[in-house]
Amino acid sequence: MADSKRYISKTELETHKKPDDLWISIQGKIYDVTQWSHHHPGGPLPLLNLAGQDATDAFIAYHPGIAWQYLDKVFTGYYLEGYLVSDISKDYRKLAVEFSKMGLFDKKGHGTCILLTIIALLFFTCVYGVLCCDKTWVHLCCGGLMGFLWIQSGWIGHDSGHYTVMSDKNLNRLAQLLTGNCLAGISMGWWKWTHNAHHIACNSLDFDPDLQHMPFFTVSSKFFNSITSAFYGRKLNFDSLTRLLVSYQHWTFYPVMCFARINLFAQSIILLLSKRKVPNKGQEIFGILVFWTWYPLLVSFLPNWYERVMFVVVSFAVTGIQHVQFCLNHFSSSVYVGPPNGNDWCEKQTDGTLNILCSSWMDWFYGGLQFQVEHHLFPRLPRCHLRTISPFVKELCKKHNLAYNCASFWKANAMTIGTLKSAALQARVLTNAVPKNLVWEAVNTHG
Repeated sequence: MADSKRYISKTELETHKKPDDLWISIQGKIYDVTQWSHHHPGGPLPLLNLAGQDATDAFIAYHPGIAWQYLDKVFTGYYLEGYLVSDISKDYRKLAVEFSKMGLFDKKGHGTCILLTIIALLFFTCVYGVLCCDKTWVHLCCGGLMGFLWIQSGWIGHDSGHYTVMSDKNLNRLAQLLTGNCLAGISMGWWKWTHNAHHIACNSLDFDPDLQHMPFFTVSSKFFNSITSAFYGRKLNFDSLTRLLVSYQHWTFYPVMCFARINLFAQSIILLLSKRKVPNKGQEIFGILVFWTWYPLLVSFLPNWYERVMFVVVSFAVTGIQHVQFCLNHFSSSVYVGPPNGNDWCEKQTDGTLNILCSSWMDWFYGGLQFQVEHHLFPRLPRCHLRTISPFVKELCKKHNLAYNCASFWKANAMTIGTLKSAALQARVLTNAVPKNLVWEAVNTHG
């Protein structure tokens, strides 16, 4: 009996990767998501980055089972010619099914409620210390507690962007606004926009915004060519100022991390003031205004400018620990140039991540980031289960010769500084006025 299905080739599918003509393949079926991209909860960018190719593994990673029923509405009637599933993808999808059967995606535990309680206690302790005590050391300790509060609120913001941490979506949104916008001054809309792009294009130099930190940092000499950011839609110019700053980035890394929060504040405000479409923009702006009301007001109650400045510096410096943690998971890992490829989803996610070795009693400190490989392969999984699935992920990586990189916290810091130092020394070579001989050409060719 003849096959009545209609097929299109991979070459033809690749032509449908524009904002006004956006097709993807999921399990060999072709879907036109052009109109849906405007309503996609994760924004249009993940769809654009994976357009014109198979996106099955990415779809499984980011969507619960109920999402499959909505695909029929955008089915084109075409099937992908010669569609095959790699052995890696087969085993990856089996694991996803097994974890779902075990109920791991739905069992969130009581960690969020406990953490919200701790955050509330920290907040009121800081307010009490500032308003009711006159000791300088108490005020400085309160600044440290504020930084610790921001770190813990960051973990809730991170988790709630990947899965519903509360009993329903409305409470989840409330938790996001309170812990992200109101308490920490970070727009959850900005975070989801950048973080979704990071996960889809993990460690792509031109597609992953989490590696685009010029003029302060570069993790690869490929940035020296002033590559164009597909995320920001502009050229990342490697000019003389950037060369100077990058040349000493292994020395400035920790001091800059102490004030990295300023960048998050600025990026949040820039996004919300732009014409870019941001879901629940009014709520986002209101939450940011709440933060910029209570935080400066609290600081103003300190008795003198010395204590006010030190309170801000200490709170920023403590929360800088979290910014360092974000960098440790990716800065020293493999990088590439170009868009993500749905056919090597598992390979790119494991190559671009680094786990941090730690005991279970230290899990609170890392917020789930210590299992970065597991988190990138199964981003919807509540962090309380990441240690549980770790042996299964290790076995998957071992079976298919995938990277499963681990290091202690201190070793990861050394690796990150080593990566920054390597790029810094190469930038210095470019800065020096050395005659262009064969050695010069070799350095610039091979980075």
